[in-house]
Amino acid sequence: MAKLDKKDLKKGFWSWQFWAMSTLSYEKLEANGFAQGIVPIAKKLYGKGTQEYADCLSRHSVFYNTEPQTGSVVNGIVASLEEEKSEGANVPDELLHTVKTSLMGPIAGIGDSIVQGIFIPILLSIAMSISSAGSPVGVLFYMVFYLGIMLSVNYWLYMKGYKLGLSATDILVGENSQRVKDAITVLGTMVVGGCCASFVSVTTPLKFANKAAKTTFKVQDTFDSFFPGLLGLIVVLLSYYLISKRGWKANKVLILLVIVSIVCAFVGIL
Repeated sequence: MAKLDKKDLKKGFWSWQFWAMSTLSYEKLEANGFAQGIVPIAKKLYGKGTQEYADCLSRHSVFYNTEPQTGSVVNGIVASLEEEKSEGANVPDELLHTVKTSLMGPIAGIGDSIVQGIFIPILLSIAMSISSAGSPVGVLFYMVFYLGIMLSVNYWLYMKGYKLGLSATDILVGENSQRVKDAITVLGTMVVGGCCASFVSVTTPLKFANKAAKTTFKVQDTFDSFFPGLLGLIVVLLSYYLISKRGWKANKVLILLVIVSIVCAFVGIL
């Protein structure tokens, strides 16, 4: 039977990258994109127009949904299993479905944490700093670095998934996966904390005159002397409390902050 080579795998990788989010629906979400991504693999393994080719596309057209960037590893694993199946190995359709359904949740959690929660905010913060004076370089920086880094990582994950095959599931959903999630949580918390310290700025103009000593006591200078950014931290912690503990929506918190800011500015506190 035909064996997949590097050229076939590259076609499968690029097909998934281009079509992953092409036909989203509540019924299947990324299923059609996954099936399109497997087309180059199925053509090589089964031959276009054969019943095996049709069966392959059919079994990969069921509901599927994960983070499409890091989800490349699942496509690589499936390509490896389809190759084994085409060679006569005992790879039932149920196994392929189980692999996809068992991995798409953990992969989505890891991918969303890294890509949406860490990688994109870091790039955006750098890009916004570069373009803060009106320079378009920040936009170009974001586009070039995002595409360059993400495509490289996605390609590596796809090839690694193909190389490891079914054994990759032990790494992704086994005991080691919890360590990865814990590390990502810590890193994400650090990044969010850094972003809050950089972009949340709250100061107070309050000051009190000491007529006897002929000096002025400035509240903000006192805060800065022992805890710079204290007021900003209080606002962040309050927002976190309202969202995570009280169940408030982000829009409701934003409205509250706007109202408090207007009132405090009006009375001269902020």
